[in-house]
Amino acid sequence: MANKRPFAVVTGGTNGIGLELARLFLADGFDILIAGEDDAHSDTARQQLFEQDGDVQMWKGDLGREDQVKALYEAASYGGRPIDALCVNAGFGLGGAFTDTDLATELQMIDVNIRGAVQLTKLVLKNMVARDSGRILFTSSIAATMPDPFEAVYGGTKVFLRWLGEALHNELKDTDVGVTVLMPSVTDTNFFNRAEMLDTKAGASDKKDDPAMVARAGYDALMAGKDKVVSGFKNKIMATIADALPDSVAAQVHRGMSKPGSAS
Repeated sequence: MANKRPFAVVTGGTNGIGLELARLFLADGFDILIAGEDDAHSDTARQQLFEQDGDVQMWKGDLGREDQVKALYEAASYGGRPIDALCVNAGFGLGGAFTDTDLATELQMIDVNIRGAVQLTKLVLKNMVARDSGRILFTSSIAATMPDPFEAVYGGTKVFLRWLGEALHNELKDTDVGVTVLMPSVTDTNFFNRAEMLDTKAGASDKKDDPAMVARAGYDALMAGKDKVVSGFKNKIMATIADALPDSVAAQVHRGMSKPGSAS
């Protein structure tokens, strides 16, 4: 007997915003597949998610590699089951002056944040359009509203995801396939530790957003068919101001949050 529960795939789903998105899908009657690359995070996510109703599949791999993205898609599509929702959430950052940061890490970041996202979206979206049914959520960032000194490459990847998602939303406006962009601000996840930004004002802030709140905003916007959402009232105001400011001024504002040593 075919499983009649809808099916969602969440990349970067083993911690942070992705894990909270996975919880929401399960609570809403979905089966899920979550993709991650960290064993410790995967083990923790497995223990937490298997306590909820629904089928939970775990997939581990490097979404910066073409063959691994294809492998994830094949695993998610095994048996011909349609993917009803895809959260393109996997990604990471790296802080520091562009002339000082590691090029290999930045190229890997581009592969995960952009190339892998495009490849997976292309594979999944073709089938959604053929069925005229489905939803895709891109996790971009409020960083996509301004130039991002000391996060120049990361910020560029998030700008790409923002406009990719908004363009696809418009392309598909006459279909039953929805595309939404989630734009979080500073969130309480492992991001700043991995990005080597704990000595920045943003990284050291004790007022980071709750990832569960951020995920809820993204999930609700996805289900409502919105083009994008900035999570949190104060962040909506910040994003509106950043979009309206001259780029040079917005860049200076971001610099105050991301410059190494700004925590002190």
